[in-house]
Amino acid sequence: VQLQASGGGLVQAGGSLRLSCAASGFTLDTYAIGWFRQAPGKEREWVSCITSGVGSIQYADSVKGRFTVSADNAENTVYLQMNSLESEDTAVYYCAGDVLPWCSPRRNEYVYWGQGTQVTVSS
Repeated sequence: VQLQASGGGLVQAGGSLRLSCAASGFTLDTYAIGWFRQAPGKEREWVSCITSGVGSIQYADSVKGRFTVSADNAENTVYLQMNSLESEDTAVYYCAGDVLPWCSPRRNEYVYWGQGTQVTVSS
């Protein structure tokens, strides 16, 4: 099982980025995928999650209305569309996965983690 996060970069405040989480070794419709982020000096925090097999999606309050998570089961890839980015969104973003029947915001429920992709929002 492998997860590969990509799509990070440098963007101005108010801009957009789309992150990708490519999965291999399993099919997305059997897994829950979570997005987490970690800013310098801060703990890793949950951003969003999706369980495409049951249509479960959740967002942290800090990103609700700005971020959209989606899954392309044919491509075995989960996307995180991030709009109206703010400097507070600057962090390394990670995707994580596990066989969960629901979409979970708890990082200790995910066994498999990608390597992270840096998102930097300049103000």
